[in-house]
Amino acid sequence: MATLYLASGSPRRRELLTQIGVPFLTLIAPVDENTLPDESPVAYVERLARAKGHAGLAALADTDTQGAVVLGADTAVVLDGRILGKPAGRDEALATLRALSGRNHEVLTAVALVSPERVISRVVTSQVSFRALSLAEIDAYWASGEPQDKAGCYGIQGLAAVFVSQLQGSYSAVVGLPLCETAALLAEFAIPCWQSLPDHSQEVAGRG
Repeated sequence: MATLYLASGSPRRRELLTQIGVPFLTLIAPVDENTLPDESPVAYVERLARAKGHAGLAALADTDTQGAVVLGADTAVVLDGRILGKPAGRDEALATLRALSGRNHEVLTAVALVSPERVISRVVTSQVSFRALSLAEIDAYWASGEPQDKAGCYGIQGLAAVFVSQLQGSYSAVVGLPLCETAALLAEFAIPCWQSLPDHSQEVAGRG
């Protein structure tokens, strides 16, 4: 079976892969995350996911890459066609959260699997609606520290869950990795899910 590597330092992506029972090793291979001229948000996230996969494979150059598959992923929050990245500081974060308040926005997540033989990728688009946020809530949320390393300045799996009035699409994609689509891509490399799950069969059988 192929050896899966996750090219990401994101604890959320590690948690999501672990959730579906897929064994993996982690490596970090930084890439240039600047947008290209006239690049659409969809093209941007897919390019970065593939670039992270390629960079991860290159980082394995000193080892035997035969049977190695590297997973790269990227997420972007998009409002009015503009990518909202990680905030440079408090003022930018507050401005971003004020812009998201009471509005709908897109979350794009791309996942790519890269091996020495081939590359496959998918982009998942989700629609997220925020209720109206008060300035006090925005200030308190920034003070919590949660938005400081998040694309779009929020984490749907954390305190910002109370901001979300509606979600259409993939919750796991908004967190950072679309699990349904990731499982389908892994199957293309004969990497099954549910490999490392706790066995509660005896406990279930003994009930009653």
